Amino acid sequence: MMREKILELKNLKKHYPVLGGILRRQVNSVKALDGIDLDLYRGECLGLVGESGCGKTTTGKAVIRLHDPTSGEINFYHKGSDVPVDIARMGRGEMKKRDIRRKLQMVFQDPTTSMNPRMLVKNIIAEPIRECEKLGSRELDERVKSLLRLVGLDDHHLLRYPHEFSGGQRQRLAIARAVATNPEFIVLDEPTSALDVSVQAQILNLLKDLQQKLGMTYLFITHHLFVVKYISTRLAVMYLGKVVEISDTGELFSNAMHPYTHALLSAIPDTDVDAEPDRIVLTGDVPSPLDPPAGCRFNPRCPFATDLCRNEEPVLEEVGEGHKVACHRKFELAQLSKR
Repeated sequence: MMREKILELKNLKKHYPVLGGILRRQVNSVKALDGIDLDLYRGECLGLVGESGCGKTTTGKAVIRLHDPTSGEINFYHKGSDVPVDIARMGRGEMKKRDIRRKLQMVFQDPTTSMNPRMLVKNIIAEPIRECEKLGSRELDERVKSLLRLVGLDDHHLLRYPHEFSGGQRQRLAIARAVATNPEFIVLDEPTSALDVSVQAQILNLLKDLQQKLGMTYLFITHHLFVVKYISTRLAVMYLGKVVEISDTGELFSNAMHPYTHALLSAIPDTDVDAEPDRIVLTGDVPSPLDPPAGCRFNPRCPFATDLCRNEEPVLEEVGEGHKVACHRKFELAQLSKR
């Protein structure tokens, strides 16, 4: 069965200028994203994992155009269409005119700072609806109430301020605001990282239920591999502005081929307290995105790096059905891991 694309990223880059000197001219750039190629399919949840600073959040913000990309393509497919539109260079007015703006939404990591503390809940949720539709006051109130009930809150929460809610309730409000415009694609930027474990489970179950009810597509950004294993259908691993491996979730956990992915998986705590830990401890620090290393970005920390790795950048190429890896020694390392 052919999967239907919703987004296609081609050589997507986002460089932030570094200014210096008396005249404040650009002297360098932070290469937060340095050439991302990624396909997202309608109805799936793609998990995006990696260390802090690898470019996960920048990817999410660039995809929905909260940040303008430096170069590359962001091809968006309208439902039922085989012809995409490149939104990488679209202005806000054109995105709204083409009915794209409301279809791309985001849930931020910290709901406390992503909501106006002086606005009532009813206005926080109603604001994106007013931007996209012209509704009467009664119809708008009913829409807001239904959205609150959809995320597990009640009508009596309408006239409260964000600070009057717990962390889990605030994240429910953020989710209600994100789905208010009937989006097709939502970026979830570590939506459970600031919550207690029991509340994390509730929010994850809510997100899965909403995805099934509303038919949405998720990009789930996290550094928590247990969480992403539970909710994601596919996983992409990022390192220093590049995607180094992408695969179905089960395939990646059972047959990872990139050394960095192996290191991430080895850091997952074992529930067997008597088991001998078999962890891969990486040496050195993550290189600076101001001056990334030549060749493979991971080569300064990789125990298997060769001269080829230090001089030539590996290509993200397919090694199995839906499984892509960017590593010169992927097949050799796969044989070693099976011994």
